[in-house]
Amino acid sequence: LALAEGGTIFFDEVAELPGATQVKLLRVLQEREYEPLGAVKTVKTNTRIVAATNQKLAELVSDGKFRDDLYFRLAVVRLTLPPLKERREDIPFLVEHFIQRFNAKRGKNIAGVTPAVMEIFMRYPFPGNVRELENLIEYGFVLCHDRVIDVRHLPEEFQHSSSGTVDVDVSRGASSKLKWAEADTIRASLRRAQGHLGETAKDLGISRTTLWRKMNKYSISPREYRS
Repeated sequence: LALAEGGTIFFDEVAELPGATQVKLLRVLQEREYEPLGAVKTVKTNTRIVAATNQKLAELVSDGKFRDDLYFRLAVVRLTLPPLKERREDIPFLVEHFIQRFNAKRGKNIAGVTPAVMEIFMRYPFPGNVRELENLIEYGFVLCHDRVIDVRHLPEEFQHSSSGTVDVDVSRGASSKLKWAEADTIRASLRRAQGHLGETAKDLGISRTTLWRKMNKYSISPREYRS
């Protein structure tokens, strides 16, 4: 709280707070004060409190596992984030975000995932939500020594489960010339826009989400076109 003075403090997994800590947090919310460890007097605080949980607090209150007064103090403004399976259009953006993060963390230069991997992600229900997707990308980083993460770089259950069964030859066959022409068109537009996705999507007359899906389909990375 002292470090967050004048700013914001984030309590993650607030449902896991023990009862004694819940009382102290309630005091902060109601009285805007707290007692630092080892202090003999209270300290006023000017801090915005943000809390998050993946549990249903109302049910925990009914079960006596979470204080009802703290719940109502925290629930002044509620933001409900749908599970990842209900917002699959976010998956390509999250994949790029985690790839950039692990590239910086591990000193690699992985450009993306193959179309087959992206199709698995778009069909998988993700019971572990965004954190599970992040873990899958990190798993792929450990095994991948190429430019893109392929199906063989995923955990074994994703390679053989029915939810992970995909046609890895989607870019081959009779329509391959048309598909590669589409890929070349996207690359040319990215080159003109210097890798700017918004301008590229506008140039092609499609949404950013559609652009991302097509770029992942052809393993196209926008970083290659940024000056």
